[in-house]
Amino acid sequence: MGAVEPEQPQQPTPRRPLPGDPDWVRPASWDKPPARERPLSAEAPTVQQPVVSPTTGAEDPATALTATQVASPWAAPDTPPASAAPGTPAAWTTPAASPEPPKGRTWRAALAGAVAGAVVAAVVSVGTVAVLDDGDDAPEARTPATPIVDADGGLDIRGILAKVRPSVVAIETTATTSRGVFEGAGSGIILSEDGLILTNSHVISSLRGITVVLPDGSREEATLVGASPDDDLAVIQIDADDLVPAELGSSDDLAVGDPVIAIGNALNLGADPTVTQGIVSAKDRALQAEGIRLTGLIQTDAAINPGNSGGPLVNAAGQVVGINTAIVADAQNLGFAIAIDQALAVIERLREGQGPITPDQAFLGVSTTDVADLTEPVRRRFEVEGDEGAFVTEVVPGSAADDAGIQVGDVIVAIDGDEIATSSEVRDAVTAHEPGDEVEIELRREGEKVTVTATLGRRGDDA
Repeated sequence: MGAVEPEQPQQPTPRRPLPGDPDWVRPASWDKPPARERPLSAEAPTVQQPVVSPTTGAEDPATALTATQVASPWAAPDTPPASAAPGTPAAWTTPAASPEPPKGRTWRAALAGAVAGAVVAAVVSVGTVAVLDDGDDAPEARTPATPIVDADGGLDIRGILAKVRPSVVAIETTATTSRGVFEGAGSGIILSEDGLILTNSHVISSLRGITVVLPDGSREEATLVGASPDDDLAVIQIDADDLVPAELGSSDDLAVGDPVIAIGNALNLGADPTVTQGIVSAKDRALQAEGIRLTGLIQTDAAINPGNSGGPLVNAAGQVVGINTAIVADAQNLGFAIAIDQALAVIERLREGQGPITPDQAFLGVSTTDVADLTEPVRRRFEVEGDEGAFVTEVVPGSAADDAGIQVGDVIVAIDGDEIATSSEVRDAVTAHEPGDEVEIELRREGEKVTVTATLGRRGDDA
C-alpha cells in the first residue's frame, strides 16, 4: 500500500502464513476497496465489506497476495510484506513472539494500523517529563508531574483528556496502486508548535497523500520528515503554528498495575477521538508483527483498535508514555505500545532528517516478498522456481518500475549484476543509488529471463 520503501530488518524472521495457506487469516483492520478497484483476474474476489480479523475468502492466491500489499500500511513499495518490517490500514496477522509465550499457544499479532475503507484511584507511579529540544542528544528531565485527580482523589479521566486532546491528531492516507486507490486512517502526536507530528511508520506508508486532521477539525497536508520502519516510528510535518505539543513522560517509571489511557482515531469513527482506560499489564514485551520484531513494548488492557496506531498511551498525569502500535488479533485485552523512553533517540534522529527513510532517497516503486515465503499456488501460477529472489507483488503506477515494464509476478534476481536473494536486498540496492540513476534489473518471468533498465525516481515525488 502506498509508495514508501521502508527499511527492512536484517535478522531472520519466522515464516508467517501467506494468502493461500490453510492458516492464513485476515488482518485486524478494515479493508474496503473503492468501487473502481478491479481484481487482477475475473475469478479473483474483491473485498467489499469491512473485515476486522478472521477469515480469508481469497480464491486467487496471486490477487490475494497483491491485496496484502495494497491493504497493509506496512507493505509499501520495495517492501517485502511477508518478511519485512508500521500498520496502516491494517495489519496482517503474523506469529507473535513473547519473552514467555504460553506452551502450545500461537499468538497472532497485528499492527493496530490504520482503518482502510470508507466506513467507515490506586497508587499511581509517575515519571519525569521529557521535552524534546532541537539540537539535544537526549531529552531534558523535568520535575515529576502530579496525577490528575478529581475532588474525591480519584483519577480524573476528563481532566486527563482535556490536557492531552489538543495534542492528538487524526491521520488520513491515500495510496494509489495498480489495483486502485485505497484510503486509511491512523493517529498522531503533536511534537512541536510548528507542526512536527509523531506517528507509526506503518500509518504513513504512502507519501502521495497524507492529511492531518487537527483537534479543531482543520485539515493540513503533511510531508515526510523521516521514518524508521524497524522501530515503527515516523515524523511528518504540516504547515501550522501555535499547536500544542504533547507532554512526554517516562515509560521507565511505569509499574505493572499503573493506570493508562489510550487516545486516538479508533476505527476512524468521527471527529472526536476514542478514549479507553486500562492498566499496564506488563512491560518489556517483545512482539513479532508484520515482519519486524519490536521490543521493550508496554502491554496494556486499554482497548486499542485499528486506527489507534500512532496515537498516545498516557499515564495518570496526562503524559505520553507510549505510542500505540499493535494488537493480538485472536485475543482480548492485549494491546501494545512503543515505550516513549526507548523511542526518544529514534524520534530525535527522525526530526533531523536522519532516518533510514527520507523523501530524497531513490525510489523504484515495487513491493516484494521473499520467494522462499511463497505458497505453492502462487509458485504454480507464476511458474516460480527456487527459493532465492524477490517476488513482485505490487507495482506503483507511473513509477520507475512501471515505466521499465516490471510486472506483478516477476522475480527480481539481480540489480546491476549483483544477485538478489531476498526482498531486503532490493531495498538495499535501490537506496544505494541516487534519484535519476539508471539500474539494470534482471527478472525471471514465468521461468524466462527478462532484463529491463529503470531510471530511479525520488521517493518524495509524485509518481
